[in-house]
Amino acid sequence: MRENEVSRAVYESAIEVHRALGGPGLLEGVYEEALAWELAKQGLKVERQVQVPIQYKGHTLGTPLRLDLLVEGCVVVECKATAEYNPIFESQVLTYLRISGLKLGLVINFGEKIVKEGIHRVVNGL
Repeated sequence: MRENEVSRAVYESAIEVHRALGGPGLLEGVYEEALAWELAKQGLKVERQVQVPIQYKGHTLGTPLRLDLLVEGCVVVECKATAEYNPIFESQVLTYLRISGLKLGLVINFGEKIVKEGIHRVVNGL
């Protein structure tokens, strides 16, 4: 499955999770777990809290990067549950993509009243 197909499945699943849980108001970990379950139910490979080592001038730092979700090994998903969206979230995901060598990430803010307005696509050379 290619990045765009995976992102479509994540997008649709995020809408379902948001609807089924009654919208905003829960902690981001709840949405993350429900989204991972929803995607796995569809047969997608989902990893939670994936640790990615960070290289600094040839040295591996002791504090790795943690990806909320990695879907099918190619799409990073960063889950948020905040009343106010901040564009820094997209910069954060772009940094994650650069460090991990991946090309596509999604920031999903489950804190929005309409979650599709809280889904932001971030690309790294895709």
